[in-house]
Amino acid sequence: MSLQKEFPEHYTIKNKGLLHRYEKTLEFMEDCVPTNSKILDIGIRNPFCELIEKEGHSVDNTTFGIDLDLEYDQVKQPGYDVVTAFEIFEHLVSPFPLLKAIESDKLVASVPLKLWFASAYWSETDPYDRHYHEFEPRQFDMLLEKAGWVIKKHELWNPYTKGFGIRPLLRKFTPRYYIVYCERK
Repeated sequence: MSLQKEFPEHYTIKNKGLLHRYEKTLEFMEDCVPTNSKILDIGIRNPFCELIEKEGHSVDNTTFGIDLDLEYDQVKQPGYDVVTAFEIFEHLVSPFPLLKAIESDKLVASVPLKLWFASAYWSETDPYDRHYHEFEPRQFDMLLEKAGWVIKKHELWNPYTKGFGIRPLLRKFTPRYYIVYCERK
């Protein structure tokens, strides 16, 4: 599916990195999330939710403005086939309690990886757009396993990269994202 053709208002030439990430995530989900699943997506409603729904799923999101470090009652709600969390856990001071509290027995989650040649992302203007963590795969695996999850499938992928220079070159060869499909022990 060409996401740019399906959602031209969300995907412009300037959003190729986001488009690449969404396409990779959808490909990953095809193998582990049955069609017509009821999904709780941790985070606010976003264009990717529309893409998931277009694939035949129903999607609810957590409430905008709640502090997921302190308030995780929403993930305790029964009735969801799968919980998804795409680039969310790096924003939390402590993702463990939230991961432990998830009621669903299936989880698909992705995180940005720690890069040796770049500092963790930190917005100076938006206090909600900061990475408290950027993970190594083994760190995220340990966190998931300690919270009661068994990893059934995982992938690493590189970001979409443009431009010239050392960092763009390194990004072409260095995985930036880690995605997992897990089930409860």
